[in-house]
Amino acid sequence: MNAFTRCRKNEPQITQIDADVSGREPGVSTQSTAGGFFVQLTLPILAAALLLGSATGFSQASPTVKQAPDAGVAIPEPDRQALTAATAELEKNIETFRSHHAGDGRAMALLPDVQIFEKAVDWALRYDEFMNVKQVESAKRALTEGASRLLALNEGKTPWLDGGGPVLRGYVSKIDGSVQPYGLFIPEDYREGDKTPRPLLVWLAGRSTKRTELTFLDEHWKGKSEFTPPHTIVVFAYGRFCNATKFAGETDVFEDIASVQSRYAIDPQRIAVAGFSMGGASTWHLATHHTGMWCAMSPGAGFAETAIYADVFNPAKEMPPWWEQTLYRLYDATDYIGNLSNNPLLAYSGEIDPQKQSADMMAAAAEKEGAKIERLVGPNTGHKYEPGAKQQLAKWLDEQISKGTPVMPPYVHLTTYTLRYNVMKWITVDGLEKHWERADIDAELVDEGTFHVKTKNVNAFTITLPPGPAPLDKTRAPRVEIDGQDIVGPEVKEGWTAHFKKVGEKWAISEAEDNETLAKRHNLSGPIDDAFMDSFVFVTPTGTALNENVGAWSKSEMDRAIVEWRRVFRGDARIKEDTALTPEDAASANLVLWGDPGSNAVIAKILPQLPMKWTKETLRVGKLQVSAADHAPILIYPNPMNPKRYVVLNSSFTFRQGSTTSNALQTPKLPDWAVIDLRTPPSLKWPGLVVDAGFFDESWRLPK
Repeated sequence: MNAFTRCRKNEPQITQIDADVSGREPGVSTQSTAGGFFVQLTLPILAAALLLGSATGFSQASPTVKQAPDAGVAIPEPDRQALTAATAELEKNIETFRSHHAGDGRAMALLPDVQIFEKAVDWALRYDEFMNVKQVESAKRALTEGASRLLALNEGKTPWLDGGGPVLRGYVSKIDGSVQPYGLFIPEDYREGDKTPRPLLVWLAGRSTKRTELTFLDEHWKGKSEFTPPHTIVVFAYGRFCNATKFAGETDVFEDIASVQSRYAIDPQRIAVAGFSMGGASTWHLATHHTGMWCAMSPGAGFAETAIYADVFNPAKEMPPWWEQTLYRLYDATDYIGNLSNNPLLAYSGEIDPQKQSADMMAAAAEKEGAKIERLVGPNTGHKYEPGAKQQLAKWLDEQISKGTPVMPPYVHLTTYTLRYNVMKWITVDGLEKHWERADIDAELVDEGTFHVKTKNVNAFTITLPPGPAPLDKTRAPRVEIDGQDIVGPEVKEGWTAHFKKVGEKWAISEAEDNETLAKRHNLSGPIDDAFMDSFVFVTPTGTALNENVGAWSKSEMDRAIVEWRRVFRGDARIKEDTALTPEDAASANLVLWGDPGSNAVIAKILPQLPMKWTKETLRVGKLQVSAADHAPILIYPNPMNPKRYVVLNSSFTFRQGSTTSNALQTPKLPDWAVIDLRTPPSLKWPGLVVDAGFFDESWRLPK
């Protein structure tokens, strides 16, 4: 059976409301996207072996490929018992400390430096994640270190912060309240309380499906920094395990940086990023999507896009649907190559390393833009740094970090396809004419009173000059030329901010960024996976489902989501019943609503303000109307109770167990909305039969 369509005898057929789509099989693309990149698709058959259980039982598919993290090994029972007792004792002492020091801000800020050790051992025990028997000793060391730190902290002391060398630290993530670790390499000349701003190098590691929290701690204790620029603090991001710093892994990197900045004096103009293998892929991503914040960028090996690297168009494989191909534009570094014109990058490859492909792809993309990327190739070298090339790279990093990046460069360029990635130095794109099509903005401060701005597929932007004296003439308002149109900006004060909006074909100055109109904007642009890069809460139903099948499917998907969030992104999802939800929850978090209007009171409350109709009998989304007895919606939308946050219906992150074979496949699998036929059980890629799916427009409306 086709993976996205159904055609069974004696079954209720899907009713097409609009005549212009009559005769179309649901789930089969009948149109190409703009730009001619995508072709009409008829999606092939999912292997029946992947579909386990009946349509009413909703058994999840059993993985047929190796999962991450790797399965652990059995450890001696006496060791397990001793570690379990010691972990419980440390956890109890942490809670006692928390209750006694609840009003002590410094103590609470330092407590994650203890909790990382308790969590690492607890999860290894709880989920059988000892990668080898030798990790028993690592666990003992972790518990000893955690207990020692807690005792010292109770006395107001922090001995682990004295001197230089490696140190393990932690923070509490805004996403799910989980404790996440990171490593640091501190220069030998550093002393606690040093107020001299220092450079920061973010190092991103290669792929390891064994890198649980305990493995990460062990690696940092045994390891050393690949690069140690003078006087520079190096941060080793855990990245929430093995995801090439995408989604919550990306957020982890920036939460690491924020944590380091809150604890050490860091020069914001001298922050660099580098990595190798999967860490090289991470660096390609962070370098092209967040170019403005790095003074130097050095990806080594890795991958830079999905389609070619992962061979997704191989005829032997299931063809990705049009929306999945569109969403490659979220992370493909090749699509954002123009951003590298803003700051220096030096890519490294081994001459005979298959992952040299990433730099080759980026070089080809740069050539299409009339540019080039700087490259360093290790002669006759495979998947590693060649010693001579590594010395050259280390020298280059030292020079670029010493130089730093200017606070106010006179020219900036931004390429983006989504408002998720909308900032370059002093330019912020606030609105696009159409998501997932290329948008460009070039901005130049020509002199102390004139800006030249050129845009494509942009309808709102902001200029924000850095704090401090603006490099503008204070005696007159600056002139801003946008796409050939002259506009007089606001008066110049300390710093300078101006908002511009396109009305029809004309640009006009705006008093402030528009955050009230329902529109796609940064942190509110979709797709479904975007909700899981910030704080979220799973809202569980307490009522009775309108249809038993929908209730059973939603429960199965929610249970799977809880487990997979822990396995893939190393946290416990926060969970609340629908009847216990508070206005504070809606104000502070994206709400992930499970169930249907009968079972979940929150869905019932907001349903009139969602772009669909959902009753016991029918589900209607746009032109599509289906039986509600065996179909369910998946959707992301601004929360009607707080339009600055999302609601999500019946979904967690959308890549499933079938994507674990390569980090390049960990991309969004569903867009802003989808309708699922529950008569096909969940598989390793899909939550059921995807009847139809698509994107909302820039005003969060279904396309007409």
